[in-house]
Amino acid sequence: MIRAMRPTYLLPLVLGACAALPVDTQATATATKTRPPNIVVIFIDDLGYADIGPFGGGIPTPHLDRMAAEGMKFTDFSVSSAVCSASRAALLTGCYHQRVGIAGALGPDAKSGLHPDEVTIAELCKSKGYATACFGKWHLGHHPKFLPTNQGFDEFYGLPYSNDMWPLHPAYADLPPDAAKRKQGYPPLPLLDGERVVDAEVTGEEQALLTRQYTERAVDFIERHREQPFFLYVPHTMVHVPLFASPEFAGKSGHGPYGDVVMEIDWSVGAILAALQRGGIDDDTLVLFTSDNGPWLSYGEHAGSAGALREGKGTMFEGGIRTPTLARWPGRVPAGSVCGEFAATIDVLPTIARLVGAELPQHRIDGFDISPLLLAEPEATSPHRLFCCYYDGGQLQAVRDARWKLHFPHRYATLGGGPGGSNGRPAPYRTESIGLALFDLRADPGETTDVAAAHPDVVARLQALAAAARADLGDKLTGTAGQGVRPAGKLLPEDALMRW
Repeated sequence: MIRAMRPTYLLPLVLGACAALPVDTQATATATKTRPPNIVVIFIDDLGYADIGPFGGGIPTPHLDRMAAEGMKFTDFSVSSAVCSASRAALLTGCYHQRVGIAGALGPDAKSGLHPDEVTIAELCKSKGYATACFGKWHLGHHPKFLPTNQGFDEFYGLPYSNDMWPLHPAYADLPPDAAKRKQGYPPLPLLDGERVVDAEVTGEEQALLTRQYTERAVDFIERHREQPFFLYVPHTMVHVPLFASPEFAGKSGHGPYGDVVMEIDWSVGAILAALQRGGIDDDTLVLFTSDNGPWLSYGEHAGSAGALREGKGTMFEGGIRTPTLARWPGRVPAGSVCGEFAATIDVLPTIARLVGAELPQHRIDGFDISPLLLAEPEATSPHRLFCCYYDGGQLQAVRDARWKLHFPHRYATLGGGPGGSNGRPAPYRTESIGLALFDLRADPGETTDVAAAHPDVVARLQALAAAARADLGDKLTGTAGQGVRPAGKLLPEDALMRW
């Protein structure tokens, strides 16, 4: 269901009315003929569903509020995994992370990455003459063959993996430096420009500048490429712990360090939107804002909130995989609209392929073109008959369709309703179990009430679909080997190593 969203106020930069507007199809057709759309994807790390203004958050986010007022809010939008690397692999390839062999979060000792044969959004866009850039956290392999410049991106500036894969993590700040390194087992954190290490040992003061640096690079890229179509991917390091905000934002949100980094992310969105307007390409650009998974709840006051959704990062509950998602494309995406239909990051690649006129990959992908939802076409509904992204450690833990979600018996980490950590240190999780359980996500997105007994037909239908999914993608819970899984890329003896 797509409905109009009435904002409670207008920001000074909002142009015109904020009610949903009809699409001018003639103007759209003319614009499409003269220029294919630019694509900007802003991907936040560990942002909770309820952290920003459009989704009920209390942290000041005026630019994201404006983005929602001028575009579309997706209220049932999911990632493919509740963990970093797997989620990014799915976004960029249009495939379940299980299909492309990427699980969990790749560390500094990883000898694997996204396979060079996988086709990324950047490669699709380059096939149509697009300039491409990635500014932020990559986390799909840090050795040269796996870096963005070998996955379709003309430019890259950022960290190769998560900022907590770092011997200076605040959780071990009271240990001597050598002990901290032994405790973490991590080398110094490097900063890359292309395939070149420009800072071999990033400090906390330097981490505080990352959001600003990524934004400055993004704005510069927009200004240099405003005359040609471009794909800009901004996967921010924040709001992943450890938290760092620049001096301009540190202590300014009124919501602690977490609020400060969210406030700076919001500033970054505003700077990108302003660059599009200055370049006269605002109406030619689709901007998508979302997160790689839900909040890392064990960090307590340094973590976000999933609101009424159950659990957070690392779990297959909605708090782990449903993310706050906004889309803005003036004149194409109706202003002030809300999409309640189910969609996911695996749908981004096929949707962009249609919008830019690119051929889909020859190999199988799992996402669908959701441009009918994005453009609010009449009677548009979710294309997903089955969504089986809920893999953790090779276990298929749940499946869903547009309405129903079926959990299979599995164990998961939880705080059990207890408080998270403080001062940058996590609280310990405990392990609990869930049995076979069915939830009606339309009526109960918080997954509070198991309705399996009342809907045996739905359970049987989803179980049958899950059996087919297991044959395709495998399942360690049932000992099933998947026939449709492709391997991740592996570092070979002759491959160059990244050294710093």
